[in-house]
Amino acid sequence: MPATSAARVTSDPVSGERPVLSTHVLLTGASRGIGAAIADALRARDVLLFAASSADADLSAEDGPDRLWQVALDRLDGRVDVLINNAGVFEASPLDAEEEAWIAQWRRTMTINLEASARLSRAAILAWQASGTGGRIVNVASRAAYRGDSPAHWHYAASKAGMVGMTKTIARGYAAQGILAFAICPGFTMTGMADDYLASRGGDKLLADIPLGRVAQPEEIGLIATFLALDAPASMTGAVLDANGASYVR
Repeated sequence: MPATSAARVTSDPVSGERPVLSTHVLLTGASRGIGAAIADALRARDVLLFAASSADADLSAEDGPDRLWQVALDRLDGRVDVLINNAGVFEASPLDAEEEAWIAQWRRTMTINLEASARLSRAAILAWQASGTGGRIVNVASRAAYRGDSPAHWHYAASKAGMVGMTKTIARGYAAQGILAFAICPGFTMTGMADDYLASRGGDKLLADIPLGRVAQPEEIGLIATFLALDAPASMTGAVLDANGASYVR
């Protein structure tokens, strides 16, 4: 099986006969919303999944990404084949806030949304280079990476644009080593967070800007993430898939 499939074939540890197919997946931000939907979709497949949450490591802490990587190796028998960076925060930072608070919110958002994803991606790539096996990275970004967001969310849009740029750079830099990278850019998705935001922004008016007439369901994003993690052909590396009901097309 090619390394770019992000799967491994090993001998059965008991019988030593029939090969056992498994893909070891680290998913961050899996406790709710899109992350929980991705976890559900992956559990329907032949994978060994570590669905990580903030209870496993605080990605805003200096040692958070390193700690999570080590926990993942423990949970996944020493190997990660697919990394799905989904953990993120969407917290307002109004322009007229006190400067110290405004800067602190920028740093928190960039640390969790972008830097933690970069550090986990680096750990994965170094491991795959050392083993020569290849692997896959799936980054959950946002429509905001291209369209921008509200005036209180400069930092969120910037962090997600950074994820897209990082995805493309990884894809271009390491494809020859069987290391593939993809990104998903959801628009509004019916998580608890999105539901509250829709209500606060005048739901019907906001929905009128979505030609499909509704926001995405988490299960839809889960299907896309699972496809990229397990099934997408290697030639798709570097692809960024939109899921926004045609509210932003490019």
